[in-house]
Amino acid sequence: MALLQISEPGQSPNPHQRRIAVGIDLGTTHSLVASVRNGVAECLPDDQGRVLLPSVVRYAPEGKRQIGYEARGHEVEDAPNTIVSVKRFMGRSLSDLGAQVQQLPYTFEPQAEQGMVSLQTRAGAKSPVEISAEILATLRYRAEDTFNDDLYGAVITVPAYFDDAQRQATKDAAKLAGLNLLRLINEPTAAAIAYGLDNASEGIYAVYDLGGGTFDISVLRLTQGVFEVISTGGDSALGGDDYDAALTQWVLAQTGVQAQSAEDWAALRVAAKACKERLTDVEHTEFAVQLPSGAALQQAVARSDFAQATEHLTKRSLQAVRRALRDAELTVEDVQGVVMVGGSTRMPQVQEAVAQLFGKQPLTNLNPDEVVALGAAIQANQLAGNNAAGELLLLDVIPLSLGVETMGGLVERIIARNETIPTARAQDFTTYKDGQTAMAIHVVQGERDLVQDCRSLARFELRGIPPMAAGAARIRVSFTVDADGLLSVHAKEQVSGVEAQVAVKPSYGLSDDQVARMLQEGFSTAQEDMQARALVEARVDADRMLLATQSALTADGDLLSPAQRGEITALMDALRATLAAADAAVIEAATQALAKGTEAFAAERMNRGIRDALAGKNVQSLT
Repeated sequence: MALLQISEPGQSPNPHQRRIAVGIDLGTTHSLVASVRNGVAECLPDDQGRVLLPSVVRYAPEGKRQIGYEARGHEVEDAPNTIVSVKRFMGRSLSDLGAQVQQLPYTFEPQAEQGMVSLQTRAGAKSPVEISAEILATLRYRAEDTFNDDLYGAVITVPAYFDDAQRQATKDAAKLAGLNLLRLINEPTAAAIAYGLDNASEGIYAVYDLGGGTFDISVLRLTQGVFEVISTGGDSALGGDDYDAALTQWVLAQTGVQAQSAEDWAALRVAAKACKERLTDVEHTEFAVQLPSGAALQQAVARSDFAQATEHLTKRSLQAVRRALRDAELTVEDVQGVVMVGGSTRMPQVQEAVAQLFGKQPLTNLNPDEVVALGAAIQANQLAGNNAAGELLLLDVIPLSLGVETMGGLVERIIARNETIPTARAQDFTTYKDGQTAMAIHVVQGERDLVQDCRSLARFELRGIPPMAAGAARIRVSFTVDADGLLSVHAKEQVSGVEAQVAVKPSYGLSDDQVARMLQEGFSTAQEDMQARALVEARVDADRMLLATQSALTADGDLLSPAQRGEITALMDALRATLAAADAAVIEAATQALAKGTEAFAAERMNRGIRDALAGKNVQSLT
């Protein structure tokens, strides 16, 4: 008999040619992984059916690591070693974090002001890149378990307002997690892909993305599968965590209680988050918490109290919305719809403020937690070459201007913000002094006119310029921004042809040596990780075998003699006894022994099933 070869819509007819690609939303509060299956993008659940993975990593005693739900339960009692909201530290220095450092339960490693922060844990110093890589690797394992195959690659989302240093840190984390990064994509753009394709929408849309740690606003034009970002803006230090902090400060002011320790702040943060989430559904609730230092705190909170305490934060987001509309040369009347993205958009005061600004109710018919990952999965599927139609065209923009330092500490912009990427721009410069044979090039990012107010990305030198009179040399500096929003810079003296270039590795990112060291450390613990994973899988298989055997005994145990039943029961008891062992091989051996010991029983059950099915039938009725 010939077999039909079935393939997904728009896919290659050869299933072996399909590449498994995923979209990952690496979030401040939760992270998700999604993929296109059977032509539809869907979030992939863990073995308990949960699609959300809390973005929490705990470095537990005895060198163990806990990630997700298991880690989240320790953020008060083991706060210094349980890292939450690590996304807010990506590509950031101590000076960037400012006063909030005092309220964080972490010990930050002393280092140069311009270096990315590093956290001291019982497992040693850990950078935000390493911690984020733990979360990404967990999502990677989930996807590989779902498909029972290796991944071809992943698209990872980042806030639209992430600068070059934060994007580079995210790219480093993907490499450390063993992921082939196909592209970084802005979160609002990913949401627009999911929303636009799902609803066949066309026109101008604003994507209001308020997550746990970042806020983005993007204005997009959707036309026949073309997603063009007109402008983008936001605040990479505004999110649900700030609403929690504002609520905490309001409650402390009402009660007169003071936090005495970092553990107290951690307990307050957990209580504030729970209170905030309850106020989404009810008008009044209690903010109640027992602080580790001994004080008991209880305060009635109304939804209006919460809205008033956080009004300044909501206004900050709306100011960014107005700026993005001005950049796009649009008014609120030009916007057809507002897509709400991010779990923090569930807060009633946020939805009301957005509706009032635009004069229309925001669109909330897609799950705000999942929509970013779904859009990334659609983009990943196309980049992997699985979408033969290739109907999706993505035109994203650069969030912050790029330029170089000129004399007097001024910034000369070469690529302006909201320029469509990928892009390349060049500008000519000249020498300042007679006989000048070298030029130092300082690459910066930001919207301010002074270098000191912008972020330093890289420095390099162009040497070998022929000695000429001041102003005679002509040095062309070229900036190239790739599809991930990452920059490379090339400088060339036009007369002599001497040139220099640099793939910008921001001072806030990790050096290649650091990434190599972390990868080496990952290899050294890979055996331990594999053993831990094998142990969990062996226990799951054993539990399934025990459950199946018990069900069979309940249904058809009468087929066995007392001696046979006793043998199977003994094998089941032996398997249960191994479950407490930390040796996967021992559990697997006991599972195989039970499987072998029940083969005859399984055959008897099959024979009974056949006899029951054929009872009362003759040969003619079966032909």
